[in-house]
Amino acid sequence: MSETSDGRGERLAAEGAAATPACPSRMAIEVGDPIPHVDFPLPVYRLVMAAGATRDLAPLHHNDDFARASGAPSMYANALFLLGMWERALRDFIGPAGSILAIRDLRMARFAAAGSVVRVSGTVVRKHLSADRLVLEIELRSTVDDVLTVGPGLGVVALPLQVHSTLTRP
Repeated sequence: MSETSDGRGERLAAEGAAATPACPSRMAIEVGDPIPHVDFPLPVYRLVMAAGATRDLAPLHHNDDFARASGAPSMYANALFLLGMWERALRDFIGPAGSILAIRDLRMARFAAAGSVVRVSGTVVRKHLSADRLVLEIELRSTVDDVLTVGPGLGVVALPLQVHSTLTRP
């Protein structure tokens, strides 16, 4: 990731910044197009904060010793946190004018453990017009070191065909 002029590049990368800017031209989106990936580093403090924020206080999500005793490599991300990562990737892609209609089939295949970096990526698998919006179905997946950890699943989003300004000039 390139550093911003004010030196925030490192911080943005640590907080899950999108790889590229938000959604391209709505009509230019084609089936097979990837959405920008988003990386989520998982330091211990982030997992502890996520466990508290989602009120999933199972020790597996914030206690290394307990998680290892249960067979996990270390504490790991809970389902709501993983779902939130998918939602963030979709929102970064569609921007504030778009709507997330559904996120389905969150399947956890491997642990997203402390110390790893989860990459959420997706590919447009269907597109159709519905009333005054473009509906996209996006296959989502999360990987750690190019190994599938969550997914594949499906995100369904809608983009308005026209963005209307609420501001008018006399």
